Amino acid sequence: MADDTAGHVRSSIDLKSAQLPVVAVVLKSTDTQVLAAELAARLQDEPGFFDNDPVLIDLGAVQDDPSPIDFPALVTELRRYHARPVAVRGGSSAQMQAAHEQGLIAAPEAARPVAPPAAAPAPQEPAPAVVLEAAAPSPGPGAVVVDKPLRSGQQVYARGADLVVLAMVSFGAEVIADGNVHVYAPLRGRAIAGARGDTSARIFSTCLEPQLVSVAGIYRTTETELPDSVRGKPAQVRLEGEKLLIEPL
Repeated sequence: MADDTAGHVRSSIDLKSAQLPVVAVVLKSTDTQVLAAELAARLQDEPGFFDNDPVLIDLGAVQDDPSPIDFPALVTELRRYHARPVAVRGGSSAQMQAAHEQGLIAAPEAARPVAPPAAAPAPQEPAPAVVLEAAAPSPGPGAVVVDKPLRSGQQVYARGADLVVLAMVSFGAEVIADGNVHVYAPLRGRAIAGARGDTSARIFSTCLEPQLVSVAGIYRTTETELPDSVRGKPAQVRLEGEKLLIEPL
């Protein structure tokens, strides 16, 4: 017979808080057809960009727009690209209610991503209808060090810090940092530096063979092969204006 006279109950579950990085989809239009067209254009070279990532829909830029948002269509469109919409924030009461009816939870405003610093004036172009950003809490000091290989499907995020990886990042794995990303091994997966908009962040690798590289939201896939001067060799990725530069070390 089980002995529970001492009042000790073995728990089969623990409840703990957890913070996970998500991708924020920032709407600049309430027209679902416009949003769908821009998503198609933005992701045509990387249809697996989301890779089943949880997605937060940011309505802050359209909260005063009286036009209703077709959330069923928007959620369906995002799922076409393997995104998993789970939350919404920044909308009007009507927008938030409509989102809630589609099963989206309300995210706290405190988790809003920080926008990149304003760039020098440039020729005016139509504002994008949707912006993809990495959302993260406030940064702190230090660095995150990983000394084991990262396999496909694994993700490491250095919140408010640099990320240092001492083993291979396999194709399908993802390394993200609010600061710099250092990979002292083959980098074959996705590397995202400056996730909260730090335009001075860089990506370093002793063997650059990435699936995708991104700095402060500006990304490039490598379906087109890298130049011989950097492919499979020590190299860095940095931002100059709105252009990614990939240079040998």
